[in-house]
Amino acid sequence: MYLGVDYYPEYWPAELMDEDIEGIAGLGANMVRIGEFSWHKMESTEGQFDFSFFDDVIARLKKRGLRVMFGTPTATFPAWLVKKHPSILSVDIDGNVRAFGGRRQYCFNSGIYWEYSSRITRKLVEHFAEEESIVSWQIDNEFGHEGSDMCYCPQCHNAFQSFLERKYKGEISLLNETYGTIFWGQTYNDFMEIPMPLKTITTHNPSLQLDWAQFRSYSVNNYAARMAAVVREAKGEHQTVTHNLPGGFFQKWYDHAEHAEALDFVSYDNYPVWGGLAEPITPAAIAMGHDFMRGLKDANFWIVEELMGAQGHDVIGYLPRPGQAKMWSLQAFAHGCSDMLYFSWRAMTRGAEQFCMGIVDHDNRRGEKYKEVQSVFKTIAPYADVLQSDIHADIAVLYDYDNVWSWRFQRQSEAFDYTAELLRLYTPFHSLNSRIDIIPVSRDFSRYKVLVVPVLQVIDKELGERLAEFAKQGGTVMFSFRAGIRDRSNNIHFGLETPGYVADMVGAVIHSSEALPLGKQIPIASVETSESADRASTCEVWRDLLTPTTAEALYRYDEPIFPAAAVTRNRYGKGTVYYIGGGLSSDVLKEISLSIVKGQQIWHIESDEGIEVVFREAGGRKLWFLLNHTEETKMFQGQRLSPYESRIVEADRL
Repeated sequence: MYLGVDYYPEYWPAELMDEDIEGIAGLGANMVRIGEFSWHKMESTEGQFDFSFFDDVIARLKKRGLRVMFGTPTATFPAWLVKKHPSILSVDIDGNVRAFGGRRQYCFNSGIYWEYSSRITRKLVEHFAEEESIVSWQIDNEFGHEGSDMCYCPQCHNAFQSFLERKYKGEISLLNETYGTIFWGQTYNDFMEIPMPLKTITTHNPSLQLDWAQFRSYSVNNYAARMAAVVREAKGEHQTVTHNLPGGFFQKWYDHAEHAEALDFVSYDNYPVWGGLAEPITPAAIAMGHDFMRGLKDANFWIVEELMGAQGHDVIGYLPRPGQAKMWSLQAFAHGCSDMLYFSWRAMTRGAEQFCMGIVDHDNRRGEKYKEVQSVFKTIAPYADVLQSDIHADIAVLYDYDNVWSWRFQRQSEAFDYTAELLRLYTPFHSLNSRIDIIPVSRDFSRYKVLVVPVLQVIDKELGERLAEFAKQGGTVMFSFRAGIRDRSNNIHFGLETPGYVADMVGAVIHSSEALPLGKQIPIASVETSESADRASTCEVWRDLLTPTTAEALYRYDEPIFPAAAVTRNRYGKGTVYYIGGGLSSDVLKEISLSIVKGQQIWHIESDEGIEVVFREAGGRKLWFLLNHTEETKMFQGQRLSPYESRIVEADRL
C-alpha cells in the first residue's frame, strides 16, 4: 500500500527540500507524487532537455525510502511553445482563443501539440525508465477539468467533419437520413458543409449534437491512449501507467470507462468540498464518486489528490472540521481506494493556488492537519490486505454517456440535472449501507441482483432485450422517468409506446408526460391496495402519467385532473420491475429500496441519518468502517461516534 503526498519541490527554495522530505517521511508516508506541471523545468528552451533537478529530488527521496509517482508535464506547456505555435491553443464557443497563463489550454486535435507533448513525455520516461523508485507514471493531469475537453478551433472543425465521414462510411445521404436534415432545411451535400454546434438561433440538430459529444470524447480519449502508449514504449517493466481523473464525471465530454482502458489502474482526485461551497457535497455523493471510479475497471483505484484543507482559487470554500478529512479518507478506503496521496504537502505562497491549503500551510507549521494525516496513515496501514481485496456488490447503477450528453443538449425540464437524478436513486440504497457498483450499460450485468436505471432515455432494442432477460431470470430493475424514449442517434422512437423497448417488462405505457418547473412539486399518494396505503408524498422535476397494463400501481398523482399512476411494480418472469414516474421524494424511494434489498436478500444494515457503515472482508478478516458525517455525537450498535469521527472495528459483527 502506498500512502503519501503531492510534493512540488520546484516551487520552493532548494534549502527547504531536505526539511520537506524529512517532514513527509515523518507522516508515515512511503510515496510522493511530483512533476506534472514542470515542462519548462525540463525543457526551458526548445530541444534542450534537462532532468537534473528531478535527478536530485529523486536521489533525496530515495534516501528516505520514498517511492515516486511522476506526472508527465503536458497539462501546462511552456510559453516559448505557444509563442512559436499559437495554433495549439483551444478556442471557446464564442470564438475566443484561450490565452496562455492558465492550464490545459491546448487543443486535443493539434498535430503540433501532439508532436511536442509526446516528445517531452518520451524523453522524460526514457530518462527515468530504470529508476527503481519511480513505480508509476501519471499521464497529463485531470483531463477535461475546468472545461478543457471542449474546443471549437478550425482544427477541431476539420477533425469533426472527418470523424463524421468515417462514422457514416462516406455516405452523406446516410447522415442526412439519420439526422432528419429535411427539417428546417438543413440537408448537406458534403461532409465539409457540416458545422460545429456553435451558437445559433434556436438550437442545433440533436443528432448532430450527440455526434459532436462523441467526437469530443474521441478527441480526449484518443490523445490519452496515444500518450499512454508513448509511456508504455519507454517505461521500465516495473513501472505502471495511470491518470488522475477529476470529479464531475457527468459534466465531462468524454467517456471515462473508455478512457480507463488505456490505464493500468484508475486514479481519482477526491474533493468533497471546494471553493465556493458553503458545505460539503452529501455523503452519498462522495460515496457515489468512489463507486463510479471502482466501476471504471471493475477494480480498486488510487486517490492521488485527497483533500486536507480548505480549497479555492479565488473564492475559498468550507473549512473541514477536525477529524472530517480523516473521515472522508476512511470513507474512500471503505469504498475501494487502495492507495492514497494527499494534496498537498505545502500550501503555495505564489501563483493561482495560494488558497489551496496543504498539510503544512503558509506559516510553515506542522499543526493539527499534520497530525490528522499521521493518524490516517497509522489507522489504515494495518488493514492493507483487506483494502487491496475486491468489493462484490449485488446492486449496480447503470449509466450511458450518450444518454448523459443527450440530456445535456435537451434538458426538457428546467429543474433537470442528470447527476442529481442518479443520486436520487443511489442515495436510498447508500443509506441502507448496501454495496453498490456504478457501471456503463455496455457491461455484463448478469451477476447482479438489482439494476438501478436512472433517467435512461436512450434504449435500443438490444439493450431492452438484455434488461428484460435480466428481469426474467429473477433480477429486480428500477427505472426512473423518460426511460426508453430515444434511439442511439438521439432521435425519438417512432411507432413505439413509451417506454419503448422496455414497455413490456415495465408493464405500463405512457401516453402523456409533463415537465415540472424548478420549485414545482406535485402531490402523490399511495394506492389503497398497496402495502404503503395512506402514505402521501411529492414528485418534482418531471411526471410520466403511467397507464398500467400488467403492472400494479403503488402510487398515483394525487389530483383530480391527472390521477394517473406515478409508481408501478410489475412481476416479469422470475423478477420484478419498478418504474418511478418522476423525481420522487426520498421517503418513498427509501421505502421501495428497503423492500427491494429485503426481497433480494441483499446485505444491508440500517443506521441513523448521517452514519455510514461499510463492511469489508478478506482472508478471514472482517472490518466495519463506522463514519459519522454529522456534527453531532451519534450511536451505532453500542459504538459512540463523536462529531465527524471515523473508526475501523475488526470483528465478526458489532
